[in-house]
Amino acid sequence: MFWGLTLVVSEVIFITWANYALIGPFYSLDIFYCLPVMQAARLSAIKASRKTDTQLPLYFAIFTGITWSLAEALIMPDFPNDAFLLNALSRSVAFTVIGRVVVRLLKEREYGRKDMLTNLDTPAEFFKRFELEQLRSERTGSPYSVVFINIDRFKDPNDPLAQIKGDEALVLMADILRKNCRKIDSKARVGGEKFALLLPDTDRRSSEFVLQRIKADAEQEFNTKGWPISVLTGCVTETGRAHSVQEILREAERVIYSGKNTR
Repeated sequence: MFWGLTLVVSEVIFITWANYALIGPFYSLDIFYCLPVMQAARLSAIKASRKTDTQLPLYFAIFTGITWSLAEALIMPDFPNDAFLLNALSRSVAFTVIGRVVVRLLKEREYGRKDMLTNLDTPAEFFKRFELEQLRSERTGSPYSVVFINIDRFKDPNDPLAQIKGDEALVLMADILRKNCRKIDSKARVGGEKFALLLPDTDRRSSEFVLQRIKADAEQEFNTKGWPISVLTGCVTETGRAHSVQEILREAERVIYSGKNTR
C-alpha cells in the first residue's frame, strides 16, 4: 500500500514538472492528471474493506487539483488569488467525480466475483474455478477434493440480534477458512450459511486433515464467543470430469446431512 501511494504522489509531481518545466508553454499534459486519480481509485477499490481507504480518491483529487493550480500560479507573474482558488476547486471536484466513478466500476467488477460480506468467491466464480480444476485434473491425473461446510443452528429466531450475530459468524467463518487453507484453494460462500472449498492436488486423507483443523478452529472460536453453533462438513474426492460440478457439490452436501441424521 505504501509503495502504491508513493507511486501516485510521484505521478502527480512528475506530470506537473513535465507539464510546466519540460515541454514548454505551447503544449499541455493536463489530461494525464487523470492517471494518478484513477490509480488512487484502484487502490481504494482493492482495500474497500478498510474505511479510510475509501477516501483515497477524494484526498488525491484535492492534492492533484491544488498541485496543478499551484504550479500554474507560480510560473505566471501576478496570477490572481481568486483564479487560483477557483481553478483548484473546480479541478478537485472534477477529479473527485472521476475517482468515484472509477472506484464504483472497479468494486462492481470485483464484487461480481467476491461475496460482499465475507470477501470469499461467489458461486459463479467458484464454479468457474471448479471447471478449470477438473480440466487440469483430467490432464494430469491428480486428485482434487471438494468440501461443503454448513454452520449448524445458525440463527435463533427468538433473538432480536440474530441478523447481526449471523453476519459476524459468517465473517468469522470466512476468516477461519482463509487461515486454514492454501492460497491456491478456492474458498466460496455458496448459500446463506453454506461454504465450499476446492482443494487442488488433495487426496481424501489430506482433505480430512484440513477439515479437522477447520472444525477445531471453528469450535474454539464459536465457544469463545459463547455462540451455540457448530459446523457440519462433507467431503468428496474426485479425479477428472467423471461427474459434473453440481453432482459433486450435491454429494458433498448429502454427506453432511446423512452424517447429521445419524447423530
